[in-house]
Amino acid sequence: MLIDSHAHLDDRRFDKDRDEIIKSLEEAGVELVINPGADVSSSIKAVALAEKYPNIYAAVGVHPHDAKTMDENTIDLLRSFTKREKVVAIGEIGLDYHYDNSPRDVQRKRFREQLALAKEVGLPVIIHSRDAAKDTYDILEEAQDGSLKGVMHCYSGSIEMAMEYIKLGFYISLAGPVTFKNARVAKEVAKAVPIDRLLIETDAPYLTPEPYRGKRNEPVYVRYVAGTIAELRGMTFEEVAKKTAENTKRLFNIK
Repeated sequence: MLIDSHAHLDDRRFDKDRDEIIKSLEEAGVELVINPGADVSSSIKAVALAEKYPNIYAAVGVHPHDAKTMDENTIDLLRSFTKREKVVAIGEIGLDYHYDNSPRDVQRKRFREQLALAKEVGLPVIIHSRDAAKDTYDILEEAQDGSLKGVMHCYSGSIEMAMEYIKLGFYISLAGPVTFKNARVAKEVAKAVPIDRLLIETDAPYLTPEPYRGKRNEPVYVRYVAGTIAELRGMTFEEVAKKTAENTKRLFNIK
């Protein structure tokens, strides 16, 4: 059974068939899905989904795009969400210098605050980093006191940086882009990352893998990510599914 370690099933693109998709996951070979928040509203929706469906778990946090929307009450609100049994992480949080939807100094401030919250409540973090590798690493290194753990979601960086994140105690998660024909670096990362530090995800409804690229992504398509990684590593599909599921449960403390 596969685990999709990152999908946004609260997204409006699932409004017409969300219930059907979630209920069909087990039959399609997907045991669990982690649904992270991107702002307060989507965090609330993620918690609601997790409490409604046994195979959904939630993360709560504010994405760097929305860092400018945070105020002095946001951390208190996120802290209150973490008391819910099926909230397993703070995320997705981090830095995005590609779009700069929030000012960079605000992104860094809110990133640090949410890392501090994660350490306070003893939860792992789900990290978004785009065109911000050095600042992301530096802030994580600064925050790492031995208690911080998490995953680099939809990792798109170099092998060298992946290994630095692993040394910091983080996992690397690969998504649909690893299936793209021209994704040379992602494929090299898929081969190089130690198997006990690897997670798989869809980031649905975004980043749809081959052969469905261009259509709405869904958690069941995580099998194409697993299949590509298995082929690249010379492993069986079942071995990749088993190891990445074990890693996901270990990181998010899912029994």
